[in-house]
Amino acid sequence: MSLLPAPVAHRTTVVDGIEIFYREAGPPDAPVLLLPHGYPCSSYEFRDLMAALGDRWRLLAPDLPGFGYSATPEDFSYTFAGYADFLERFAHVMELSRYALYLHDYGSQFGLRLAMRAPERVSALIIQNGDIYEDTLGPKYAWLKEHWAHPTPEGRAKVVAHVSEEGFRGEFVGELPPRLAERVSPDLWTLHWKLMNTPERLANVVNLIEDQASTLAWFAEEQAYLREHRPPTLIVWGPHDGYMPEESARAYLRDLPDAELHLLDAGHWALETSLDEIVPLVRDFLTRVLPQETRHP
Repeated sequence: MSLLPAPVAHRTTVVDGIEIFYREAGPPDAPVLLLPHGYPCSSYEFRDLMAALGDRWRLLAPDLPGFGYSATPEDFSYTFAGYADFLERFAHVMELSRYALYLHDYGSQFGLRLAMRAPERVSALIIQNGDIYEDTLGPKYAWLKEHWAHPTPEGRAKVVAHVSEEGFRGEFVGELPPRLAERVSPDLWTLHWKLMNTPERLANVVNLIEDQASTLAWFAEEQAYLREHRPPTLIVWGPHDGYMPEESARAYLRDLPDAELHLLDAGHWALETSLDEIVPLVRDFLTRVLPQETRHP
């Protein structure tokens, strides 16, 4: 393994007529790790992980339509179902026949829908603060759940107010103790707020937050997929998370009792504070579960 970070390429492609920005690292013939990002971020969240793993694996991280440096077409479905369809199309355009998935935040929903559509293509899962168990949702979901159950103009106004630079800052540093919060660069919320702050994008993301209610009905199906197919799974979790506390991580063991669970001293955006812990866990996991697929340097 090289002590130097692997180069990360910054590219564009076209998916169903939409110009899509994506980051790519690693040899083109290496096993693939597909990384769909969460809210309110972009492929930027994976920049350091990609550099750390690109010596041995091929890593692909697209900016979803309406996020980051990708286009914001008028006729795209800015819903969880729409983004799940997009991820499937992106995988097709990239000609990915087999891949591991990194499931985080909203990206966990998009990635799991992709896995359920073609379970034979999934080599492994890495789950990091992505929730699919309604009974373990954290206290930070309380006001959203109330709005989802009983939508009101006042509730929507609260969602709109949440989509702000200060709201983004709260998403990234959230419940982190000061010793961890100081590790999180303000670039995260200043960059992503600047990229999001257009009338079209703001309207789309408000609708997406409201549409998150639709994913509650997906949970049982996603849990059934895990029970039936039992993909090799690594769970790395930051419990300092008002949306997804420690109980949300442990809930996966109900359906994946053989999964490896590591609770870190981290929060929702653990790659920002705990990369030095996550990288060796991921390297060891992928090396063990993909012994026939791993390309040796």
